[in-house]
Amino acid sequence: MNETLHVMETRRSCRNFIADKMVSEEDIQAIVKAGTYAATGMGKQSPIILAVTNKEIRDRLSAENAGIMGKKMDPFYGAPVVLVVLANKDVPTYLYDGSLVMGNLMNAAASLGLGSIWIHRAKEEFESEFGKQILSDLGIEGNYEGIGHCAIGYAAEPAKEPAARKDNYVYFVK
Repeated sequence: MNETLHVMETRRSCRNFIADKMVSEEDIQAIVKAGTYAATGMGKQSPIILAVTNKEIRDRLSAENAGIMGKKMDPFYGAPVVLVVLANKDVPTYLYDGSLVMGNLMNAAASLGLGSIWIHRAKEEFESEFGKQILSDLGIEGNYEGIGHCAIGYAAEPAKEPAARKDNYVYFVK
């Protein structure tokens, strides 16, 4: 089987990371580069990626995200790296563009033997003063909306087998 198709068929969300095992800078760079090659409407490249490896900022993101969710837990499941995808709302395809970036990030992580998971609530985080301050501190201006967090790291346990695909998932029109 083609390696790319194999990765796409076997990638699963990871909900248990080895928290104290950092992903190499080389792997992070490769993953974010893959994200930048996601298809975007009319090639406008509306998304941006915040690659968070600073533990203090990562933990603040986690706490903010947990607060939005209304739970006291680490929504990133111990992952040491959080890649936050935001996209420019002035571009009509921003939501789709950012979603494709998220998919590329997760598939790239899997291709390197890393676990990943898409965590929501980035929209609420970056609409808050907390998120706006992060963007301001980075010198990022614009009409950005949080699309998602791609938490990545080393899985603490093997991925589960995929669920059977549902009947009538695909309809061929010939």
